[in-house]
Amino acid sequence: MDFKEISPVLWTTDHVKEWMMTNNHSKLIHLFCEDHAIDGKALLLLTESDLRSPSLGIRALGDMKRLSMSIRQLQLENCDAIVQMGYDLSELIQMPKGLGSCYPLCSLRSVRDRLIHKDPSLSDFMERPGSQYQDDSGAENPGLQPEIGKTLLSLFYLFVVTWITAFVMVVVHDRVPDMKKYPPLPDIFLDNVPTIPWAFSMCELSGTLLLIVWLGVLTFHKHRFILLRRFFCLSGTVFLLRCVTMIITSLSVPGTHLQCNPSVDEDWQRLFTEEMYTSLSRKIQRAYIIWRGAGMSIQGVRTCGDYMFSGHTVALTMLNFFITEYTPRHMYFVHTFTWMLNMFGIFFILAAHEHYSIDVFIAFYITSRLFLYYHTLANNRSLMMRDSNRTRIWFPLFSFFESSVDGIVPNEYESPLVPLGKLCSLIYTRVFHFVRDTHVQLLGKRIKNTDPKSD
Repeated sequence: MDFKEISPVLWTTDHVKEWMMTNNHSKLIHLFCEDHAIDGKALLLLTESDLRSPSLGIRALGDMKRLSMSIRQLQLENCDAIVQMGYDLSELIQMPKGLGSCYPLCSLRSVRDRLIHKDPSLSDFMERPGSQYQDDSGAENPGLQPEIGKTLLSLFYLFVVTWITAFVMVVVHDRVPDMKKYPPLPDIFLDNVPTIPWAFSMCELSGTLLLIVWLGVLTFHKHRFILLRRFFCLSGTVFLLRCVTMIITSLSVPGTHLQCNPSVDEDWQRLFTEEMYTSLSRKIQRAYIIWRGAGMSIQGVRTCGDYMFSGHTVALTMLNFFITEYTPRHMYFVHTFTWMLNMFGIFFILAAHEHYSIDVFIAFYITSRLFLYYHTLANNRSLMMRDSNRTRIWFPLFSFFESSVDGIVPNEYESPLVPLGKLCSLIYTRVFHFVRDTHVQLLGKRIKNTDPKSD
């Protein structure tokens, strides 16, 4: 019987030979049918990784690609048979979304419709979240919803952490060791590089430029709320860890040029008096000054004791990593510029002798590692699900904020007017329905009151 007249599931090796000859793969017949006994079922389950296997020994790349295309076409024409054999189509047929139209005999949507028509029980399988057969034409990825509520919660988390950080900086300032009794510790960089007085201001200028670039990315990125949520979560976590390290151990001042009493801001000078050290309310006022100035010297903030580890390095590194992660790879100029700002900012911190070298190194390492760990888990759903219990214990905020994010966040951009237009449209729709319903209710009451039968 001709191989075209029976289902590929029932093909023998002889049928496979005929199929390969018909599709111009004659030179591989002996390898497939004689050496490896490939029948119809085995043929339907072959993937390109199988064809690349050394055991097959296909030397010509062109032969392998042409055979892979023929097998893919055969699989698409017999999707129902593959599903009935118990195999997952989304894993076996590796076809990106949007490319189904390249196969005229069986686009992804036609595969879905044909299978559901033959077997309605497959509809749940086809419609499951993340399936490439899901009918999502005209709809956004359900796994990349903005979830504005979670973003606001992450902002509140960062707000609380910044207040805790400001208060801890007040506490550690009061505990800073006496420079006469505890001189600066030996440091390879600080001992060999002279102090540059203006360097720390240049570091904060670098951070300001990075912040401007990051705000630009957020303005035009389509998934800006996911980016903001991740930024707030990671920044808050690193600075909370910094609070712990600051309060555990107080290091001596890294340079004798540092004045541990404020000398810039009048409010700061006024608040740093002897009687304020014993008053909680005064400490809170001093913490507010630090929080208001974002801990920056160019804002008049001057503290000592907050050395392990560098908060400025954390801010520089976090901004740099987020900008490079959420901008296209071809934007080499932007990536080079942000890395230069990051590295020069770190150099300026050390050149100003505001931190020990170990402070800067630890800050960069912790920030970069935490960023990479977070995104590795977020971009690999199978890894996150496999270690879900451990993730909930060690990364509870991650488990909560990323619970609905399915897959890698693509770098897609749109005008900032688009979400504003959607918001206005939503508000208009809600107001219109409210006014309409209210009008109908009032009209109904008026008719009821004027209807003589109602008496």
